[in-house]
Amino acid sequence: MEIPFLFLVGTLLAVQAAANVQLSGATGSPFGASTLQLGIGALLLLAATAVAGSLDAFGGVEEAEAWHLIGGLGSAIYITSGIVLFPRLGAVLTVGLWIAGQMLASLALDGFGWLGVDREPLGVADLLGCLAVLLGAGLIVRAQDGARPATPQWIALGLLAGAALPLQGAINAQLRADLDAPVAVGALSFVVATAGMGLLLLVSGAARPRLEPLRAMPWWGWLGGLFGAIYVTSVFSLIPEIGAAATIALTVGGQQAASVLVDRYGLLRLPQRRVSALRLGAVGALLTGVVLIQLT
Repeated sequence: MEIPFLFLVGTLLAVQAAANVQLSGATGSPFGASTLQLGIGALLLLAATAVAGSLDAFGGVEEAEAWHLIGGLGSAIYITSGIVLFPRLGAVLTVGLWIAGQMLASLALDGFGWLGVDREPLGVADLLGCLAVLLGAGLIVRAQDGARPATPQWIALGLLAGAALPLQGAINAQLRADLDAPVAVGALSFVVATAGMGLLLLVSGAARPRLEPLRAMPWWGWLGGLFGAIYVTSVFSLIPEIGAAATIALTVGGQQAASVLVDRYGLLRLPQRRVSALRLGAVGALLTGVVLIQLT
């Protein structure tokens, strides 16, 4: 049951990034768009917490360790990177960098037992999978087919944003153990992310978001917060059950499949980009690595 569910959750991440690009274009502010989408996710999860009767769980926050509360910052980094990178690099390349970052971070979490994740020694299949993921990501970077060059800073941002997701999942899994209320943990994660992005928006001196153009937004442009909430809650709930690497591996297949369709057909108002044989081969290498890691 986890396999098709997490694959679907992965496809939602690619759609979420495209929706956030629309919101950023309407507001004229990447930071403002990130803050708005995170705020929507926070409100949805707070409402779900109230419906589930779990509001009392927030009382356990005082007893939680401080680092258990900062997982939401991963969502802030990820969402902002999508807004910045999707129009510049395209969906396939951006998601390829995210996947490489996700898999490397999740393998480190499992292999070293960081952030409270149960340690699982890395085997030959893990190492081969890691090499295949890196090879696939490298080939995707080379096969850009006329897109803007992937400069080192954009590559670093994509890798960092990808790595932030499993780190966030591991931290939120610790908070779940503290509060014993998954939906409340998701809500708190998004509240922290919204506060972090709001503070960055204030101190960065960025232009204030425009509100008038929001009336012309497509309806699906508002779904980024919902999809992000589904992803975050699913990942930290399943990492303790099946491990960080397996959880992330199952979502990245959906991410990459959706990103190929977005680029090939110019879906969700994003630029249409040719998906060459080299790029498809690179995607295949990357997903082969994901499967190798997931099967261990």
